Amino acid sequence: MPLEYPLIECLEGDISAQEDIDVVVNAANAELRSGGGVAGALHRRAGPQLAEAGRPLAPIRPGQAVITPGFDLPNAHVIHCLGPVYGRDEPAPELLARCYRQALMLAAEHGLWRIAFPAISTGIFGYPLKDAAEVALSTVLTTLPECPGIRLVRFVLFDEASLEVHQRWLEALTTE
Repeated sequence: MPLEYPLIECLEGDISAQEDIDVVVNAANAELRSGGGVAGALHRRAGPQLAEAGRPLAPIRPGQAVITPGFDLPNAHVIHCLGPVYGRDEPAPELLARCYRQALMLAAEHGLWRIAFPAISTGIFGYPLKDAAEVALSTVLTTLPECPGIRLVRFVLFDEASLEVHQRWLEALTTE
């Protein structure tokens, strides 16, 4: 059976170790500095140059995305998205959707055809996982037709529970 493009997949793993991906998405803070979670993992692996490259692009606003080189990551680039803090940054669903949409558009503009996303805003920003997964997957599915070069969208999830929620939403949205 031939592969259909773009391929959307979900897996449990380390977003900083996606060697077959052109660009990884950082669940960034406004200043594009290292932190906990995804940002900490990517900054540790990329090296201090990642923070240096982000300094002139900061601060970014909720829903905004910017791109830098990947430095010591196995990926050519990092797209940094500032997701909404749930209960504070409103309208949260629109801001979260904007993160995914802008990341896909930036990837396509830069000729990056394989992109990996974390579950943006679901960590310390408090966005409920189920709601965030629905926004993420529905936004990716509706945005991909505008990005015909994208061949692979991978959601790299921190744990099995996150993987299961994303996988369920992916199946629900693609079998309607």
